[in-house]
Amino acid sequence: MATPNEKLAESLKFLQELQDQGLIALKSSYFTRTHRERLVKHNFIQEILNGWYIVTPHNLNQGDSSSWYTSYWKFCAQYLEDRFGDKYCISAEQSLMLHAGNDSIPNQMVIRAEKGTNDSTNFPFSTSLFVMRSTLPKKAEIISKNDLRALSKSSALLYVTPSIFTTNPIEVKTVLSMFKDASEILALLLESGHSVKAGRLAGAFRNVGQVKIADEILKTMKALDYDVREVDPFLEKEELKISLREQSPYATRIRMLWQEMRKTILQNLPIQKFEALNKEIYLKQIDDIYVTDAYHSLSIEKYQVTPELIERVRSGQWDLKENEADKQQRDAMAARGYWLAFNEVKKSISSILDGQNPGKIIDEQLSSWYRKLFAPSVAVGLLNPADLAGYRRHQVYIAQSKHVPLNVDAISDVMPVFFELLAQEENAFVRAILGHFIFVYIHPYMDGNGRIGRFLMNTMLISGNYPWIVIPLEKRQVYMEALEQASVNQDILPLTNFLLILLEASANGIPIAQL
Repeated sequence: MATPNEKLAESLKFLQELQDQGLIALKSSYFTRTHRERLVKHNFIQEILNGWYIVTPHNLNQGDSSSWYTSYWKFCAQYLEDRFGDKYCISAEQSLMLHAGNDSIPNQMVIRAEKGTNDSTNFPFSTSLFVMRSTLPKKAEIISKNDLRALSKSSALLYVTPSIFTTNPIEVKTVLSMFKDASEILALLLESGHSVKAGRLAGAFRNVGQVKIADEILKTMKALDYDVREVDPFLEKEELKISLREQSPYATRIRMLWQEMRKTILQNLPIQKFEALNKEIYLKQIDDIYVTDAYHSLSIEKYQVTPELIERVRSGQWDLKENEADKQQRDAMAARGYWLAFNEVKKSISSILDGQNPGKIIDEQLSSWYRKLFAPSVAVGLLNPADLAGYRRHQVYIAQSKHVPLNVDAISDVMPVFFELLAQEENAFVRAILGHFIFVYIHPYMDGNGRIGRFLMNTMLISGNYPWIVIPLEKRQVYMEALEQASVNQDILPLTNFLLILLEASANGIPIAQL
């Protein structure tokens, strides 16, 4: 007779077969009752709604949203296909968000379906799906996006509600910048005869510098006797510092995020004045703060390290060859890597204090920081040498976050733009905040993005005569929530205010324990 462990292994083998088929949304009918109940009991699958499940780690903590957020897009795609086949599409607003490279998990996704029921289906963690009964646009206007049936970018612009131009201007402007000519959007406008929408889109294109497209819309519609009156639907008109020839919506979106967010930061600069210090004094201050910084930065990433371990690594008392326990300890490898990377960061700071452009130094030396950070883990076999080859080659997700880092193909498009923005930014406080935020928003590496992001932030702070700041472990939740607000809602103010408090505390010698 099979043991309980053997029975569980049999159920897990069946679950693996479902996963090998690419199934994320697991319908109750896919399982026998025995398999399903056994996998639920041992927390290997979690029910999302009645009769539908996703795979979860068996040790997942209650209230942890990670599994749901990482499964969200494929779950919705498979669930909707099972329910509606090809007789649905996501809303114009959600389609536009995806075209703009914004893959953040929405609070509610709206679906148009011929057999919709005009009701809402609740998902975990305050997310939901609203299925609206509605006829669909012509088949040619529907494309696949995130495995979902979405409107083309022209159709999305045509059918979005006017309010999105003010609630999500970055996404709309990103999509507008993707058009090379007016032909695609004009065909839809002429076919539908939307003179009001034609005037709004002409104004929108003109706002982002697409003057030729705006003029073409107006001239063509008026030539066919449509009464078109141009209206700018955005709240403000400003020169966009983007290239209309940019091929990647992700690169355009990064430029726009930087341009919009820097305005908020410039309105909230530190009041306290900071005088430039002697280079040797700066480097001595950085050395003095190392143990505290390493402890908190590593602990934020949930490594179990102690100040004693960090000090032992720094002092050389830690020995890779002679201390077998340290050799096998992942946390010790993280501490050793942090020390090596920290010294590499100091070299970059030294070059910046000698007058070199901060952004260009980061461009040249960031990969060296990364290699140093993980070299010890490679040396003891915890990571493969290929892991140090450069940017990640797989999709990653951030625990508990609705923000989905950029896909693998987008990274090579956006990183040169990121370095360019760093090099061009004149204000050091803006460089520090957006350097940190945009870097972790992109998440270019498989691991270490948070630690490198904080190194980058402090390097940029010092480039502007500001002191090195430590983000306390005790404030991890505040810090992560601020990053979430910036990533999902494009609100950089919480992160700016949080770092201002830490900067003031550091400048005035206030101990971390008192924050």
